[in-house]
Amino acid sequence: MKVAIIKYNAGNIRSVAFALERLSVDYEITDNLESIKYADKVIFPGVGEAASTMNYLKEKKLDQVIQGLTQPVLGICLGMQLMCSYSEENNTPCLKIFDEVVKKFPQGREKVPHIGWNSLSNLSGWLDPLLENQFVYFVHGYYVPVNACATAIADYITPFSAAMKKNNFYAVQFHPEKSAAAGKNVLESFLKNS
Repeated sequence: MKVAIIKYNAGNIRSVAFALERLSVDYEITDNLESIKYADKVIFPGVGEAASTMNYLKEKKLDQVIQGLTQPVLGICLGMQLMCSYSEENNTPCLKIFDEVVKKFPQGREKVPHIGWNSLSNLSGWLDPLLENQFVYFVHGYYVPVNACATAIADYITPFSAAMKKNNFYAVQFHPEKSAAAGKNVLESFLKNS
């Protein structure tokens, strides 16, 4: 199995690569359009800012490639948000895979960004029973509202989509590569079963 990790101007790509190494998975970190198109599985990770990242994806034509992928694709954190139609972060049009608007957490008593461990609820599909009674690790200041594609929900200031699935596109707001055994289960399930 060949796994492509999409290379672009975002953080946490190496931590995803290390997680795959711990699972003895053969992977390539690449922005080569053909390598991504013909990989068996694709991981679209990210920590960063939406507008500059979308500009980079468009410049490299990675946006068109991602939208056209037919194999299983896993978006992580910013990768999940960029799969949506639009982000309030710098008013950014995104990839339109999920027809959702990414919202900014409102300022209030809780700290933003949301950083730390949270449990999940309303698990369904590929995440149930992998994450039942488990905690996963989040780092984000923007969120995707709960929607029909949500396969897990978390609650921080407001309930939000912690995971989504549509056709061959899987997405998680949390970081499986930093979520200990629970995250390992998510990555293994995506790699083996999707």
